Amino acid sequence: MGRGVRAAVIGGVFTAMVGGAAYGAHTIMSALDGGTGTPEAASVTSGPPSADEVRETAERFFTAWEKGDAVTAAGHTDNAEAAEALLTAYAEDARISGLTVTPGEVSVSGAAVPFTVRATVSHGGVSKPLAYESKLTVVRGRTSGRPLVDWRPSVVHPELAPGDTLVTDESTTPPVRTLGRDGTVLTARTYPSLGPVLETLRERYGERAGATPGVELVIRHEGTVPDTPLLTLADGKPGELRTTISATAQAAAEAAVKRHGESSVVAVKPSTGEVLAVANNRADGFNAAFEGAAAPGSTMKIVTAAMLIDNGVTSMNGPAPCPDTATWQSQTFKNLTGLPANPGATLADSFLRSCNTAFIKLVDEEPLTDASLTAEARERFGLGRDDWKTGIASFDGSVPASAGPDRAANAIGQGQVQMNPLTMASVTATAITGTFRQPYLVAPGLDDRRTATAKGLPPATAAQLRQMMRLTATQGTGRTAMSGLSGDIGAKTGSAEVDGQAVSNSWFTGFRDDVAAAAMSESGGHGGDTAGPIVADVLRAAG
Repeated sequence: MGRGVRAAVIGGVFTAMVGGAAYGAHTIMSALDGGTGTPEAASVTSGPPSADEVRETAERFFTAWEKGDAVTAAGHTDNAEAAEALLTAYAEDARISGLTVTPGEVSVSGAAVPFTVRATVSHGGVSKPLAYESKLTVVRGRTSGRPLVDWRPSVVHPELAPGDTLVTDESTTPPVRTLGRDGTVLTARTYPSLGPVLETLRERYGERAGATPGVELVIRHEGTVPDTPLLTLADGKPGELRTTISATAQAAAEAAVKRHGESSVVAVKPSTGEVLAVANNRADGFNAAFEGAAAPGSTMKIVTAAMLIDNGVTSMNGPAPCPDTATWQSQTFKNLTGLPANPGATLADSFLRSCNTAFIKLVDEEPLTDASLTAEARERFGLGRDDWKTGIASFDGSVPASAGPDRAANAIGQGQVQMNPLTMASVTATAITGTFRQPYLVAPGLDDRRTATAKGLPPATAAQLRQMMRLTATQGTGRTAMSGLSGDIGAKTGSAEVDGQAVSNSWFTGFRDDVAAAAMSESGGHGGDTAGPIVADVLRAAG
């Protein structure tokens, strides 16, 4: 609705009582007789109003309402202040005129009067008829004894509740046709996960999409509750908003997350940062793919490996022994059950087998500090700075500098590290290209957004990360999930333990040519078992 429209609030606090509903005993009031100062007992009628009183009171109210006399009509209710505010808004803000009210038969109880309203709503030279049914109840004023309309917003319109008002104006969110990268129309019906995303894009970019707003009569609610449309006077002209979404990849993502409850997936184009798909299968409707914050498990080892290489601790073919356990400041870390020790392992060996202890032991090497992983994440991968501008709400990860056992836990994606499928897909994209390109759903030029930047990775580091992910997809923990995919492929698995949760969260990130994807499934277990097939399905379709 247009700004500046006066919204009269219904059902406000009483400042003066013009009566009230009461039944029962006769009431005696004091009065003055002829101004002589001599008191005289005056009787006030009590008990339910008669059928004649009900009809007469309703008729007086309807007559004044039809004339547009809000003050007089409100005087026939038991809350004149609230009634006058809404009845005034009915004519002025809702722009309703030519009112005709037709009473129905009085109810058997004798107090309720159904009625039909016919009127005209006009705005900007356009008019449309309005018709609806409602009802009112007549009660006895507690102090006056007068029969009065029991005031409530539904008297004016049956869908009105306390705090609501009626307004006719241009729609606040003009119609927008949201398109995928190839021109496919994206709708919530076809792509359910995109429902909240499309609504947000409409709100944010509707005016920039060339849309012309329509004109509507709506119920305006208190707070942030969206308006409820009652009558459309003029349809708006839809605008067109092009997104980076691939209809093919999105369809695959929608189907893939249905494999497991509480799952989310994101796919991006590493060469540009464009988001190709975002899907969630969650009971709460939360966009965990973009806004979630959870420990990413061993997928974080991509960033940790980059830190080790960039700081000269080791290299892809350098030593990274994999013992059964590793102790860090009195806390003992273990590998997944069934993973044999390998004292002669290289970093590539420990990466593709996802050996926790190898990474735990290496993060104690000089020149690493408590802040080294944080610096790598922020400066190279663009994580944890709260400056991503994707086009909708998103969380760009958190990798805080941590001392004690959390420093070691952070290195394997536990501790205080928090990510989501969006950030992990971006991590993979940065790792294989060496360049950080902030993901986005709508072209930054549409609203002159300044996307986040980071210095990215040295070419030698990126080459090693890409090769280690290739080995993981073809020989390591990601082999089963990625089998059957053609092209240049790579992966990293992850399992994140959560306090109070019997089964770990399943994480998986991978790439195929110029597509990177990441998924998370709550209580999904090993990364390759649940999240892995989701990522593989999206990579297969998007490639």
